[in-house]
Amino acid sequence: MTAELVRGQNHTLPQTRLEIRVSAGSPVVAGATLGDENGTVRGVEWIAHPGAHRLPGLEVSRQAAAGHRLAVDLEALPDEVHRVTVLLALPTGVGGPTRFGATAAPFVAVTGLDGTEIATFTLTGLDAESAVSALELYRRQGAWKVRAVGQGYAAGLAEMLADQGLAGAAELAASIQEAVARSLARSVAPPPPRTPEGDRVRHASGPSDAHPPTAPQPRPTAHPPTVHQPTAPQSATHPPTAPQPQVPAHPSAVPRPAAPADPPTGTDPGTPTAPAAPTAGGPINYAHPRRQHAAPPPPPPAAPPAEPGQAPQPVAGDATGWSMDERLYNQIWGMFEDLARAAAAYRSAVDFAESRMGQELDRSLSDPRNRIGGTGDRAREEARAKRDELIARAREVLDRDLAQLAAEAAVVEPALPAAYAGWDNPVWHAHRIPMELPMALRIGDLHLPERTDLRIPLLVRLPLERGIWVDSGRTASEAAALMDTDRLRRLAMETAVLHAARLLAVYPPGEFSVHVIDPAGSAAGSLAPLVDAGVLAGPPAAGPGGVASVLAHLTRRVDLVQMAVRAGAADALPPDLDTGEQLLVVNDFPHGFDDRAVTQLRYLVDEGPSVGVHLLMVADREDASAYGPVLDPLWRSLLRITPVADNHLADPWVGHAWTYEPPATPPGSRVLEQVLAAVTAARRAAGH
Repeated sequence: MTAELVRGQNHTLPQTRLEIRVSAGSPVVAGATLGDENGTVRGVEWIAHPGAHRLPGLEVSRQAAAGHRLAVDLEALPDEVHRVTVLLALPTGVGGPTRFGATAAPFVAVTGLDGTEIATFTLTGLDAESAVSALELYRRQGAWKVRAVGQGYAAGLAEMLADQGLAGAAELAASIQEAVARSLARSVAPPPPRTPEGDRVRHASGPSDAHPPTAPQPRPTAHPPTVHQPTAPQSATHPPTAPQPQVPAHPSAVPRPAAPADPPTGTDPGTPTAPAAPTAGGPINYAHPRRQHAAPPPPPPAAPPAEPGQAPQPVAGDATGWSMDERLYNQIWGMFEDLARAAAAYRSAVDFAESRMGQELDRSLSDPRNRIGGTGDRAREEARAKRDELIARAREVLDRDLAQLAAEAAVVEPALPAAYAGWDNPVWHAHRIPMELPMALRIGDLHLPERTDLRIPLLVRLPLERGIWVDSGRTASEAAALMDTDRLRRLAMETAVLHAARLLAVYPPGEFSVHVIDPAGSAAGSLAPLVDAGVLAGPPAAGPGGVASVLAHLTRRVDLVQMAVRAGAADALPPDLDTGEQLLVVNDFPHGFDDRAVTQLRYLVDEGPSVGVHLLMVADREDASAYGPVLDPLWRSLLRITPVADNHLADPWVGHAWTYEPPATPPGSRVLEQVLAAVTAARRAAGH
């Protein structure tokens, strides 16, 4: 039975191998400190945090997230450790909440490795605090207990660490926040929370009992997060509750009226449908204005039950959602999570097997009787045999899960709409420019080394909440280091062109414009498909004058729309102002940019996404080193991708390093030219 703790209450722990799960309303930094019998942290080596995420018997997440799973093995802690304190802190300098009172109350659960909850604690009553000691595990008379603490600190992480007796707390707190800020440029934004009905657990059996995984398969929980993360999109299954403002938060929604839509299945056509209210001053509301605020319709009929002993047959769109596109979107995120957790369970089992073999070998060598004759050799052979058996059993479970996911991917990929599909999907040859914006966009594929042919589409929600940086530097990855500089920069710009073309192809005609800054004109060849199709808002800007002109135009647009939104006067915008989405493609930054231009670009990065101005930048960070740390916030605010395969992106569940595969058209294919021709034809037909 789960113990629901209140502040100050304690509970005995029935086991020593534990998992601590954290759910918060916005991304938080999770860490843990080790304390001696007086609760004192003796040094930085006794703190697990994103910059040093692993200690003996303790492992924490390496990035800020709204959900965390901390692994704890109390028996593996050093003998002088008598207390483990779990810390939560809000990341600084990333534009999120600055106090816990502005977000949902964090929820912490202590569970066994099988997911069974032992004790839970909801941290209520927080206000100005930006860091909090959530709970502590402490040793008392040979037994371990958990205590709900909930002690907040308005001065943040530095004050909390200093309160535990750590010397140099301010310096360590700054380094932790810097490590978190760096990780934001490589992290994939988490999907919207799913309802328990949408949970995709299909296997009743788990890994071998010899070693339950430290990252078990997901399951419905009694305390799901109740508020979505600001960096994550909202789902139609979690409609916003904010009152409707006079001016929508996004200007592109101002001039376009909504046409009547068919009601969802099972509703009365005569029943009025309440539109989803856009939220002002918060995350962009992605709920479709014509969707009802009710439970989504059930997924399509599932495949016939599988025969005993066989895996169920996969079905495209088996997740919940209002439309097939939304079901496929949720299904892809479910596959992403399933693969992440399956790999985490396997890797954890391998680590356990290796650790167990090492312990058995140490015990064998420490016994003098095993140093003569063949006793020692037999003990070593038995230890290795046990390790191999555990790994083989874990691999069998992994292969079963991978086979099912591969079968599901084979069914899902052909059923994807153009916005989610790869360039080699035949759907592009019959693509027609849509009249409504899709939910998401595919910007590449992800895979893990356990099975490199199992690719998960990397989807980002639309409109874009975050700019994209295509890294053209040779130091970005091992593959890039082996490539010629000019060829790598050409590939980076070609990747950017493919992203821009896909955005043009999935937006309604006239509602998306692309501006290009190419200061030296070095990307003329890569930009030829866009220029020849006539889909750019103007010729690529070259030279200091061209750079200044484009930046001034987009900065003016951001200023005017922001003022109109704040004043509730959308109808006062100048008639010549394009309220559609704007994409700025910048090649070879910072060449051709003076200090004023750099300041304007940073302004567009910070303020543009909220009013429909987005950045797609091709740059080598080393080229901007002359600016020093002044540009660090710019790099951190962008989603970094590469023109060649690179394992730098992290998932939001267990933090695996995933290999990112950039998009590419099939060799010899003219699909890009066909798609751009369709964009041009649709614009002409619409009078744009």
